[in-house]
Amino acid sequence: MLYPPVPISFLGIGLMGKPMAMNLIKSGYPVTVWNRTPSKAAELMSAGARLAKSPADAVRHAEAVVLMLENGEVVTDLLFTHGVAAACRDGALVIDMSSIAPAIAEDHARLLERSGLRYIDAPVSGGTVGAEKATLAIMAGGEEADVLDAMPIFNAMGNVTHVGPHGRGQICKLVNQCIVAVTIGAVAEGLTLAKVGGADPAQVRKAIIGGFCESRILELHGQRMIDRNFVPGGLIKNQIKDLKAALEVAETLGLQLPLTDRVCELFVALAEAGKEDLDHSALILQIEAMKL
Repeated sequence: MLYPPVPISFLGIGLMGKPMAMNLIKSGYPVTVWNRTPSKAAELMSAGARLAKSPADAVRHAEAVVLMLENGEVVTDLLFTHGVAAACRDGALVIDMSSIAPAIAEDHARLLERSGLRYIDAPVSGGTVGAEKATLAIMAGGEEADVLDAMPIFNAMGNVTHVGPHGRGQICKLVNQCIVAVTIGAVAEGLTLAKVGGADPAQVRKAIIGGFCESRILELHGQRMIDRNFVPGGLIKNQIKDLKAALEVAETLGLQLPLTDRVCELFVALAEAGKEDLDHSALILQIEAMKL
């Protein structure tokens, strides 16, 4: 078990990574961090983190390496171009909590195991609020023994479920993203119908929140839509990335995902209108702009 004070390196301290790394520090882990923009590490350094000069420098003495990066291409680049995999100590556990394509996760697992490293793909759901409160839903793919070994690390950030072998954590995340995106679309449509139909959207949300359609999306994102608060927790461009990955996986499996396909088109239209860096609850702006 990787209990504190086992040294951990954390690569990627953006909207999600920063609070996740902070919770590891609060749990007693000595944490070394790296980010393309070093200034983002100031708060973590004040809390006791060490800032590394390079990704390879960050991981040299770590027993566990946590990655929280934008996409699979960036993860691959850091691991195999910038020397992270080569710099890791033998037997280190690489925990990739980024959202990447399942096939890429499987490739990473094979390459890292050949180098004498262990690997878990462990994407998360819960947004920045979950990251801050250490209540993230963590979906782990990999060897059961490795997931068990990493349990103290996961517990410092949220609640983990082992969903299968390498790559299946990413499959689980795609399932999550399909459901989240379609539900955001449904809430956006409903609140738009309420407004245009002459009802107060805030009161409509209040009335139905205890009914059969109650959900975290209605509770949190519905309020964001009403408040017009689209400060990003989950970026539109990342939602598109995950939905496209889900559609690609479905195609390889001979499946059609018609609702996911349509909501992806709506998110893409919103991004093309210059709103890709807004929160994904801003999908209501696209719904409202659609007229007969």
